[in-house]
Amino acid sequence: MASVSVFRGFVHGHRFPLFPHQSQLPVTSILIGSKKLEYRSNGLRLYARYSDSQSARTQDLFTSRLQDSMENLPKLVEDIVQTSINTGPRGALRLAQGIQAVIGVGSEWLTDISQSRNPPSGIPSQMQLGLLSPLYLRKLFERLGATYIKLGQFIASAPTLFPAEYVQEFQYCFDRAPVIPFDEIKSILREELSSPIDSIYEYVDPTPIASASIAQVHAARLKGSQAEVVIKVLKPGIEDVLVADLNFIYVVARIIEFLNPEVSRASLVAIVNDIRASMLEEVDFKKEAANIESFRRYLESMGLTRQATAPKVYPECSTKRVLTMERLYGVPLTDLDSISSLVSSPETSLITALNVWFGSLMACETFHADVHAGNLWVLRDGRIGFLDFGIVGRIAPKTWSAMEMFLGSLATEEYESMASALIDMGATNVDVDSRAFARDLEKIFSSIQA
Repeated sequence: MASVSVFRGFVHGHRFPLFPHQSQLPVTSILIGSKKLEYRSNGLRLYARYSDSQSARTQDLFTSRLQDSMENLPKLVEDIVQTSINTGPRGALRLAQGIQAVIGVGSEWLTDISQSRNPPSGIPSQMQLGLLSPLYLRKLFERLGATYIKLGQFIASAPTLFPAEYVQEFQYCFDRAPVIPFDEIKSILREELSSPIDSIYEYVDPTPIASASIAQVHAARLKGSQAEVVIKVLKPGIEDVLVADLNFIYVVARIIEFLNPEVSRASLVAIVNDIRASMLEEVDFKKEAANIESFRRYLESMGLTRQATAPKVYPECSTKRVLTMERLYGVPLTDLDSISSLVSSPETSLITALNVWFGSLMACETFHADVHAGNLWVLRDGRIGFLDFGIVGRIAPKTWSAMEMFLGSLATEEYESMASALIDMGATNVDVDSRAFARDLEKIFSSIQA
């Protein structure tokens, strides 16, 4: 208040008391053209009125948010209860497993600390961070299983989001998933295929080619045709682990959005729902088989079978938990030295892979949404091999049409068409005023061009 009164007390270089009586209020002059306007102002009173008004608005906002929270509370409780029911006993079991994992890795850390010959001040910084250090956090993720191994793979694939030491350490999550004993694999095969293993496969290699977070892959040879194949087997108990972990993450996201409604603008719960649906779909190998066949049909229809391929699926020896596929031989697209021994121009192979993938966005029912070095190979015959279609994406034809209209309206500066296209793509609220939206877009683009 004093600052406002002092400011008002130095009009035209004259000093006035900080708390003047009404008759002593300073006179402020404003010259408009040839007319001179004078008025008396009480800066203190104006400031008080402003503060009261601002306080009232803040109170109204708080009351409104509190009312919204109370209205949404029953829905939140209902979601938590329903999610807990869907999770069932798996939730308690998963909690116990989580505690065991923390205790196990914590014991490793304490043992390493006790065996260190360095004084406390000389302990490496990684060990000082405890379970939050890259090494022990990666070990904890591996013990926690599939969901967290997937998270570790995400960290390893996002060097722009995470520190370099974490990105480097979590690279091991790509090839160090726990291996399931072969006896368990044989038991799953007998149960799923409802036949003796040797009646279907001439040979199954007991040593896995790969052990990922969700499945384990073994080389094999089919009986009769002698075709060389790989068998992808879902790890036992993985569905229960995923359901429990993802339901827990969903509940946390719901609580965060409830406590901070501003987070809802980022669609946190919607993102978690998408991730949950995608990961649960990944454990259904029947869906993966359908995704592979869809991609193979796309390659055939576009005449791309000489440039790229995907493994042939053998449906007679595939189920929801077992997937038998043609074995492809090649090297990862990132292994430049090995690629050079297969093709004369590695750059051309990369361009081909990108063209085939981008083409699938428009011409295929689904597109490969997990393209990394392990899933994209250069084969011995020079073709690009697309592997592992557990995670795919879908773009609706309506969205593609809207995108084409949007790009066309950008070139012609037709803002109403641009607004309609964005609405059709789901970039706005459903009940948005398209004409008002078009006017806003015009203002934005006009300011950019200016």
